[in-house]
Amino acid sequence: MMEGLLQALVNGILIGGVFAVISVGLALVFGVMDIINFAQAEFLMVGMYLAYVLFAAFGIDPLVAAPLVMVAMLVFGGAIQRVLIRPVLKAPMVNQIFLTIGIALVLVGMSQLIFGADFRSVKTSYQTDALSVAGLHLSMPYVYAFLMSAVMAGGLWLFLERTDLGRMMRATAQNATAAQLVGIDPARIHMLAFAVGAGLTGAAGAVILPYAYVYPTVGHNYGLIMFTVVALGGLGSVPGAMAGGLIIGIIYSVGTALLPAVLQSGLVYAIFIATLMLRPNGIFKS
Repeated sequence: MMEGLLQALVNGILIGGVFAVISVGLALVFGVMDIINFAQAEFLMVGMYLAYVLFAAFGIDPLVAAPLVMVAMLVFGGAIQRVLIRPVLKAPMVNQIFLTIGIALVLVGMSQLIFGADFRSVKTSYQTDALSVAGLHLSMPYVYAFLMSAVMAGGLWLFLERTDLGRMMRATAQNATAAQLVGIDPARIHMLAFAVGAGLTGAAGAVILPYAYVYPTVGHNYGLIMFTVVALGGLGSVPGAMAGGLIIGIIYSVGTALLPAVLQSGLVYAIFIATLMLRPNGIFKS
């Protein structure tokens, strides 16, 4: 029993690291732009399809393709923000919600038109490999996805803490008016934040492809997880999203090991509702 719980805990940490990177883009966009992007999960789907195309057409491993996917999604996210999001930033929130939901629906429809509704996957040399450590069995695709996610999380931290653009982004998130008074261009920072959020989520889609299927509505499976992670960590909090991702991953994995199958699907819903009721600002915000 104890060995099974320890295995579930380790699996939860591996999954949670990926959940964190998947969700941090949503937190970053809200923190800087004060807008909830309901299309964020579809950016994950687009990233998965990009990695799939690179694998199918050129044989590029999804882990190797992740940086290419990130660059493509950076450009894509920046274009979406410039053309569609920027005009509604000062509009009522309901307009922003409808717009991002519309973007999500369009992305799903386009993927169905291009790829059909089939489930697609890749086959890598390490897909069935496992690492045994102290009696625990670690699936190598999950280990590699976790390590790649850790690299992306570290890169984001360095960007936000050690670069001028990162400091400008944090300043805009704290007080956009004050940031503008000292010469920071909010429009430029908004586009950059949205692009970075899309890039991180798209790259995360690439790193999970070795163990996940991609299909047009795959984002629906991760959308609730994203919002639960961000709600748990506090809306707009990048460190909170990172911690929240690990917590959700551990709870999800341990819950899967302990709960009956009929209750597993409702676990994330229960955490999301409980967070909104008991800690609407998140457990990492006062």
